[in-house]
Amino acid sequence: MPVEKSDFRSHANGKQTDLFILQNEQGMKVAITNYGGRIVSWLAPDAEGKYEDIVLGFDSIEGYLNANETYHGALIGQYGNRIADGQFKLNGKEYKLAINDGSNHLHGGPDGFHNVIWEANQLDDTHLVLQYTSEDGEGGYPGNLQIQVQYRLTEDNALEIDYTAVSDQATIVNLTNHAFFNLGGAASGTINDHKLRLNASSYTPIDSTLIPTGKIAPVEGTPFDFIAPTAIGEQLSEENTQLAYGKGYDHNFVLDKERWGQLTQAAKVTDPESGRTMEILTTEPAIQFYGGNFLDGSDTGKEGHPYNHRTAFCLEPQHFPDAPNQPDFPSTVLRPGEIYHSLSVYRFLTSQ
Repeated sequence: MPVEKSDFRSHANGKQTDLFILQNEQGMKVAITNYGGRIVSWLAPDAEGKYEDIVLGFDSIEGYLNANETYHGALIGQYGNRIADGQFKLNGKEYKLAINDGSNHLHGGPDGFHNVIWEANQLDDTHLVLQYTSEDGEGGYPGNLQIQVQYRLTEDNALEIDYTAVSDQATIVNLTNHAFFNLGGAASGTINDHKLRLNASSYTPIDSTLIPTGKIAPVEGTPFDFIAPTAIGEQLSEENTQLAYGKGYDHNFVLDKERWGQLTQAAKVTDPESGRTMEILTTEPAIQFYGGNFLDGSDTGKEGHPYNHRTAFCLEPQHFPDAPNQPDFPSTVLRPGEIYHSLSVYRFLTSQ
């Protein structure tokens, strides 16, 4: 691994941090820290069987604590993506959340789950369980929320991330993972030549603060059409208000599904040079595609490599951004007696 366990055995927020390595018999290895549930390293084979680390990150806890990009590899919650003006109403009561993205609340706020030290239990070489209880009022959210996240590495080179949660009060939940991928290798340069397919014939347009307008728009005839595999950078130069708002791609795509909760393919990405292909399956209704627009080289990651503009992409299975304020979007409300469940599968293939 390009990271050492000893560099993650430290303390953050007054609690013990550690590194856990999952490995299968095929040779794939995934390193995860209980600091923010972060995927730190992921060794995946190319078409010739050569393994490279395909996620951006840092080689110590200190690297994450000092990073300018807050979300590298992190488990995101309590609410992934943005909530307009950091407020929402539930059961007639208004809740105010921390503002950490312009005028909006993003990814659970500055003290979201990406900064939590999770209780970790590695059951065997391929199975890690993280648990955390978010107390009523934490981050501004109602309810004592008990969360369990399971990471399972399968023999067909897939990482399953299985999220469950229960609450003693009505609350809102939207959990995801924020890994930054480069299938050519974490230090291999631009991802604009990666071929992306999204199983999404529509997306949710945004305003200038990156909050959805409430509309669901077709991708056909726009730079957001990835129904057929398309190079990520192929349409970036088009004049388009939505691309201007996001400084590139930073948008929620509505997945084509027969029913919500169904495990279906959301995305497929291929690096033509290495032959690595990743497909993502999810039970979620949408996926956020982010093209690394705000990476600026100010962070130096593993093995001393700077993380420059558009040298990674994120694909975050999720419910819609700002759903608590958008009555036409699928609900993210979790009520007492209900179980929140979400499953996402990241499977790696190779092709010549």
